[in-house]
Amino acid sequence: MVIDSPFIFQIVGYQNSGKTTLVEQVLNRLKANGKRTVVIKHHGHGGKPSLDEDKDSFRHVKAGAAASIVEGGGRLILHAEKQEWSLNEKIRMASSLSPDLILIEGHKHEEFPKAVLIRTNDDLQLLNDLTNIEIQFYWEKQLQSDGFHIEDIAGLEWLVSYLLKSIEEGKRSPDQ
Repeated sequence: MVIDSPFIFQIVGYQNSGKTTLVEQVLNRLKANGKRTVVIKHHGHGGKPSLDEDKDSFRHVKAGAAASIVEGGGRLILHAEKQEWSLNEKIRMASSLSPDLILIEGHKHEEFPKAVLIRTNDDLQLLNDLTNIEIQFYWEKQLQSDGFHIEDIAGLEWLVSYLLKSIEEGKRSPDQ
């Protein structure tokens, strides 16, 4: 059996630039179009994301399991810990769920096609530092050069159209 690789796209920007809100808007529209998407989020706030230490999966990992998978009522939760996870490892894990698209929130310096969110004048440096920028979203109209205001529905429509076209054409991201 041959499994197609999902298209991979990033939504990047500094903290509080609106990445999660944009991801939610994109997810809603892709789901309405019948597309299955898996999101990989980079926890960029330092340290580990919070976990409920009273749950069995946490106790299993703490006791030495490489991973603990819990399923109930159709919900599957994977709890795994090691010193560091590469983006490639996270992509392989996400790909095993057979999505049409893997949407990465963060990991801004990776080489996948991306949307960049620019909140302040200081954020403009991202446009020089990052590669494969497909679309730009700006918070301040005076910063806007080539792209869309964050509240301009045309930007969201452009992005969703781009993703749907990329999925349908079987276009693959770099390194696949």
